[in-house]
Amino acid sequence: MSNSAPSTAAPIDARRYLPWVLLLFVGSGCAALIYEIVWFQMLQLVIGATAVSLGVLLGTFMGGMCLGSLLLPRLLSRKHRPMRVYALLEFCIGLMGLAVLYGMPTLERMYLAGAQPGMFSIFLRGVVSAVCLLPPTLLMGATLPAISRRLESTPEGVSWLGFFYGGNIAGAVFGSLLAGFYLLRVHDMAVATYAAVGINFCVALLGVGLDTQLPQDETKSSVEESVKTEPAARGVSLAYIVIGLSGMSALGAEVVWTRLLSLLLGGTVYTFSVILAVFLIGLGIGSSIGAWCARGTQSPRFWLGCTQLLLAAAIAWSAYMIANSLPYWPIDVSLAAPNDPTTSWQPWINFQLDFVRCLWVVLPPALCWGASFPLALSAAARRGQDPGKLVGGVYAANTVGAILGSLIFSLIIIPHFGTQNAERALLGLALVAGVLMLVPCWRSGEDGEKKSDVFAMVGSLAALLVACGVLGFLGWKMDKIPDGVIGYGRNLLKNLPLPNFLYVGEGMNSSVAVSQGADGTRNFHVSGKIEASTMGQDMRLQRMLGHVPALLQKAPKSVLIVGCGAGVTAGTFTQYPSIERIVICEIEPRIPQFVTPYFGEQNYHIVDGIAQENPHMVNGKKVEVVYDDGRHFMLTTKEKFDIITSDPIHPWVKGSAVLYTQEYFQLCKDHLNPGGMVTQWVPLYESTSAVVQSELKTFFTVFPEGTLWSNDSGGDGYDAIVLGEANPAAINVDEVQARLDTKKYGPAMHSLQDVGFNSAMDLLKTYGGSGDDMAAWLRTVPINTDRDLRLQYLAGFGANLYLEKVIYDQIKDHRTYPEDMFTGSPDKIDELRSVLKAKPSISIQSLNQLLTN
Repeated sequence: MSNSAPSTAAPIDARRYLPWVLLLFVGSGCAALIYEIVWFQMLQLVIGATAVSLGVLLGTFMGGMCLGSLLLPRLLSRKHRPMRVYALLEFCIGLMGLAVLYGMPTLERMYLAGAQPGMFSIFLRGVVSAVCLLPPTLLMGATLPAISRRLESTPEGVSWLGFFYGGNIAGAVFGSLLAGFYLLRVHDMAVATYAAVGINFCVALLGVGLDTQLPQDETKSSVEESVKTEPAARGVSLAYIVIGLSGMSALGAEVVWTRLLSLLLGGTVYTFSVILAVFLIGLGIGSSIGAWCARGTQSPRFWLGCTQLLLAAAIAWSAYMIANSLPYWPIDVSLAAPNDPTTSWQPWINFQLDFVRCLWVVLPPALCWGASFPLALSAAARRGQDPGKLVGGVYAANTVGAILGSLIFSLIIIPHFGTQNAERALLGLALVAGVLMLVPCWRSGEDGEKKSDVFAMVGSLAALLVACGVLGFLGWKMDKIPDGVIGYGRNLLKNLPLPNFLYVGEGMNSSVAVSQGADGTRNFHVSGKIEASTMGQDMRLQRMLGHVPALLQKAPKSVLIVGCGAGVTAGTFTQYPSIERIVICEIEPRIPQFVTPYFGEQNYHIVDGIAQENPHMVNGKKVEVVYDDGRHFMLTTKEKFDIITSDPIHPWVKGSAVLYTQEYFQLCKDHLNPGGMVTQWVPLYESTSAVVQSELKTFFTVFPEGTLWSNDSGGDGYDAIVLGEANPAAINVDEVQARLDTKKYGPAMHSLQDVGFNSAMDLLKTYGGSGDDMAAWLRTVPINTDRDLRLQYLAGFGANLYLEKVIYDQIKDHRTYPEDMFTGSPDKIDELRSVLKAKPSISIQSLNQLLTN
């Protein structure tokens, strides 16, 4: 960029309106982040939540913004008034937001009509994403190039572009927090969309109003277009490459560190909102710093290169903190839990801690990524250049790098090389970017003239080599995330000394581990929590999910299990003589291929060798593993089943609430054969009464005659399952026992005895109540729907609470004996009645008093 460029960016009377333009960009960024969160949530319900689906969504969203930034300056002349163009874009974005909201049901029907397994399904997912996301994101990407034409390609003008970019990110911070902590927690996706649309329309109206106040120079555009654009100086093209590499490392880091931080903080929807907000805060502050530097420096390319080296150091800092420091901070999240289960302030204290921990890790590199954009603008700017094309080109290069970074790191580097090598790759990208930018500067200088001071040049290159050597050494010494973090996450310190880890793996969708304690107990860990184990209580629950529906049906033949886990639930069905086909849907391939075989004794080797042969035969049953989101599989298959169940998946884990919605349960019901049954896990621990009530009310809305069966511990609550039937029928206790007494049911009887059920009566005594029993308790409770997914926001508040006894006693307080449900010999019925009519040994009020004391 020429040093002789004018020092003013706009006429003095127009320049005073630039802060108002900055404010408009804050609103624009806020609306854009609300849309992004809502659209991703809506589209995942249609095309699934696998890593491939998420990659398609992210690539389409960012690809649209990239195209928009490139196309507008080339399709629209500079003669158009920039502020009015910007206002029109914002207005159209709002219209598109409404179109996506109301058009999604139609698009879903069209997708499901043609969806089928294989590559064609991935193509259709891309088509759906493109139809929904490309039109609005093209407009979003065009907003910054459009408004940039109010400025000139001078240091001050480029500086203001950096401030606009930072203001846009500041709005995005507010939008991410507003959507994650209020709009979607309290309302639903429609209300969130209306809020974003309202912001767009307000920005458009204010833009039109501001345009009427700005002085218009009718000859400006023609004069500017007649000015010969200054030739590009040496190194200008490298600025585009460097900002592309910066975008690649930024989105790659977001993928890597979101996974690692969610292990440490807990994978709730709030954790992801906090991580995103902190990342954006760093970008916003960094872009403001970079814009200020771009205004005063005569060497933007030099400082852009130095920023990349600082970024490499910051990446090393973050990697060290995540692996060696943050896991061992003396934080016990349960200390903030209230004694009174009705108190709701506890999660907010932990959110504050999460925010500070994310700042400690993410802020340093985010500042560098944020500063890179305005410095790249300044490095690439030439006098007389169309500001729209300048911004569009730099923004597009950054976005292309971001798309590649998110896809390469999530689909290739992490699953094949792990997060440790992914962090090394991030540092390497920053180093390469820094070297690319700095070497030409030291050889030729900013003005393109070749330097004659050989000693200065050699000294500078030597300093660069030393810096690269130090940073390379730091990258080589990066430690992998501790196995205990993958296993226990936020509860790592509570589980010291750690058990022996038999397997640890980082897959495309989640990080998994298998551990074995000194007593021989094996645990299956997913993303920082124990998902299943060989402990008696856990084994009983996993077996109940299979035995209850399989035993209460006379001759079920086909089964669908959502989630493989330790395979205990799926393996239970291999013990029943009538079962012919078992389908397991699993989103993470590493689980059935590497994890589940460690539990072969407990799951009857249900998936041993599945990586070599799929489907395969186990005990005369055809077992098939489908690597897909279970809900998406049901949406796209016409097959019906006699039994549909799921492996235990806690609803506070982000994304799991879609398996607890009214629409999901109706989907299960629609895929049942006549007389078929559905079972679903209901955890009482790490939960609250409101969460359990919402789960039950939602299930009983679809299955009005549904029932609950308790996996309690000595009469105290632990967890439970709910059972729904397509055609409810009475349970003949004697017939059920008679089936178990036959030789062909011997394996099933042995499987029951392994977990403490010595007869059919023992299993039936776990009956915990019906929908009719709990009708009064659930009357005012909102159900969980696809439209709001409120359960994941409710459940996130109870992730660190242990009120299972309180909740179970509330359930038992409403339980009555089901006179029409059980039939059989009088002595058996009398025995059941005496057990099921028993009330809690301690009242809820007394228990609350004990907790308070």
